Amino acid sequence: ILAIQGDYFFTPQNVLNLTITNNNYTDPNNLTFQEIQILGLLQEPVSVTVLQNNAAQNSSHNITYDPVHKVALIQGLRLELGKPYSLRWTLGTSVNEKYDCHPALGASKEKCEQLGCVWMEDPSNTRIPACYYGSPDNAYSAADVKYTATGVVANLTRSGGEPGAGGKSTAPISTLRLEVKYHSNHMLQFKIDDYANARYEVPVPLDLPEAPESTAEKRLYDVTVQSKPFGIQVRRRRTGTVIWDSQLPTFTFSDMFIQISTRLASHYLYGFGESEHPTFRRDLNWHTWGMFSRDQPPGYKLNSYGVHPFYMGLEEDGNAHGVLLLNSNAMDVTFQPTPALTYRTTGGILDFYLVLGPTPELVVQEYTALIGRPVMPPYWALGFQLCRYGYANDTEIAKLVEDMKAAGIPYDVQYADIDYMERQTDFTLSPKFSGLPALVRKIQEEGMRFILILDPAISANESNYPAFTRGVEKDVFITWPESDDIIYGKVWPDLPNVEVNTTLDWETQVELYRAHAAFPDFFRNSTVEWWARELAEVYANPRNASRSLKFDGLWIDMNEPASFVHGAVGGCRNQELNFPPYVPR
Repeated sequence: ILAIQGDYFFTPQNVLNLTITNNNYTDPNNLTFQEIQILGLLQEPVSVTVLQNNAAQNSSHNITYDPVHKVALIQGLRLELGKPYSLRWTLGTSVNEKYDCHPALGASKEKCEQLGCVWMEDPSNTRIPACYYGSPDNAYSAADVKYTATGVVANLTRSGGEPGAGGKSTAPISTLRLEVKYHSNHMLQFKIDDYANARYEVPVPLDLPEAPESTAEKRLYDVTVQSKPFGIQVRRRRTGTVIWDSQLPTFTFSDMFIQISTRLASHYLYGFGESEHPTFRRDLNWHTWGMFSRDQPPGYKLNSYGVHPFYMGLEEDGNAHGVLLLNSNAMDVTFQPTPALTYRTTGGILDFYLVLGPTPELVVQEYTALIGRPVMPPYWALGFQLCRYGYANDTEIAKLVEDMKAAGIPYDVQYADIDYMERQTDFTLSPKFSGLPALVRKIQEEGMRFILILDPAISANESNYPAFTRGVEKDVFITWPESDDIIYGKVWPDLPNVEVNTTLDWETQVELYRAHAAFPDFFRNSTVEWWARELAEVYANPRNASRSLKFDGLWIDMNEPASFVHGAVGGCRNQELNFPPYVPR
């Protein structure tokens, strides 16, 4: 065993000077130092030069960098005993470490440099961001960090600098509050918001314990708040795997642009619905997916009817975890091969929930325990069902039922789409479908079931329409902020006493023939009571029992909510909401 003493020191210019001594020991084996670790590097060393007496040496070394632990390993060196050396390295940003500094469309070199970022286009791969952060720092630091048995709290303070990726109109909030809660041994929450000003939060209660129930001995995770630059690191205690690591340059928090990134534990990522994508495992090769609930048919990278900002990550050893962002603003998420992902949202707060599994099955159980289990459907609803838009009258449906039976096709449930209503108006029955109540009774007597459609968009242009009148009396409709004025969109109901010219283009038909529609606010108890009464009167018509529709189930459509105009008739009263500073993909 040979003890070798090294004299070395760092300089601020990323230089390591060292002299390797051997206490006059004559070495018959040509011993050399072959590797060096450098700790605490926030950026990757993209090149290393070995010098002796200020002359560069030929060296076939290689560099590996661990961005999670901030450690660089230089291997393949041959530093001989008794000689002085200098190692000089250049820090830079590798392709996989490029985080988009200008995610909005229309990026340019000038706009990029105004944000204090680096512009470098790669014509061979246009998905790689041309404008990226040149520094590993974000503008926030954590202070007053307090760890307790039930979580962590800290104040986040922003230093000066550029306004961030959302543009100059998105002035970052200078002081934020971080709160981490250890809800259970397998679940934690961390929340970042502006404690000085109220911000919109999703008004849906989650199934959380009244007080944290975790214990220090049995928790599956450890949490570290990194001070400067600010970041949160969550580590699986048993394996040491880091499953969340947000000490990255992207973090910014303003009124209408919030952004946070995290490194991922592996490339095995699943989730983020509701959209059409070709594989269950998400492609991390520089893809951005928008999330905004709207009435839109499925299509590649088009968000459909629901938004589920939840993902499951598989770790390299097969353990699994899940992450939910409870935020209902328009948002997008960018995947990159680092592996990492970046969230961007147009408002609200950052409210994350992590479940630790550790199996995929347990992740799903823990996640649905948090948000609510799916409703168990009635047994008959698992049968064969038939529906389409465009039935001309009840006679067509009656003939269809007989044709299906004659053909011997298994058949349990029949539907009626909005055709059965008068001018597509909820809780009404078209004269063309006056025989529908009798048809429903007939097929039920034969052991089948019947489902009706309803759209929660209530016509406001009727002269005698109890559903709307009672809704106004009960104050059930969504109104403009700080006002009693109802927000009107346009959906399926047609205006009364008009003949629709179907040869016109869609936008013109909507403008000329669609009624103003009010949207029920189902977060109000009064709305639930109102809705139940309207349904009861469809089922048992108090004015004409022969028009009662004894449905077995209801199909709720157009409830994203959907509107055939841009949000509301005339748009939003707040122009900044019509033209937000950042528009997600």
